[in-house]
Amino acid sequence: MTTMTTQKTLKRRVRARAAKTGESYTAARAQLLRRHDAPAEPAPDAAALTGFSDEAMRRATGRPLAEWLGLLDAWGAREHRHGEIAAWLRTEHAVPGWWAQTITVGFERSRGMRARHQQADGFAVSASRTIGVSTERATDAFTDPSVRAAWLPDAPMRPRTATRGRSARFDWDEPPSRLVVGVVAKGEARAQVAVSHERLPDAETAERIKAMWRERLAALKEVLEGHA
Repeated sequence: MTTMTTQKTLKRRVRARAAKTGESYTAARAQLLRRHDAPAEPAPDAAALTGFSDEAMRRATGRPLAEWLGLLDAWGAREHRHGEIAAWLRTEHAVPGWWAQTITVGFERSRGMRARHQQADGFAVSASRTIGVSTERATDAFTDPSVRAAWLPDAPMRPRTATRGRSARFDWDEPPSRLVVGVVAKGEARAQVAVSHERLPDAETAERIKAMWRERLAALKEVLEGHA
């Protein structure tokens, strides 16, 4: 029964490939069998591709990343756009929306469809730091120009919206991009500051901006804790 089921599945995949590529049935079958007999790919590095371990992904979705990649390959995800892949994961496999996006990004990165830090609207990087001050003082460090000058001088940023103690958004002029700041309380008089720099033009700029934010958040911690 298992052999018959396998043969039926293979025939179905051969016909689908032949219809898609215009190959003869024999040529399509040979290509699929060649792919099947190829050496197994090494297990994907889930943490590098998605930011989460295989164990975390298994707990949240029921499968490790390698199994999701195999299912997406079999479905033909390379021929679909990001939103279509994520929607298929949600509707066909009941993957929660956020995890569907995470798996989709991991698939796109593993198959060379998406570069590191690449998003639909450009490149994005993030960095965070826990600082021994209140959440209000943490957001003030971004929104108050006099405080900001002590750790982020001459920053080419213009405010968009802000909620004191919680978040702030800015337009960044050089390169043209968007800065999002989030602040979360971590106990009494401790705040985690997270920055997300979005809509960057390319991977090289993204790496440079990420390194800059790591350095500047260290300076922010020194300035705020030194005056706490």
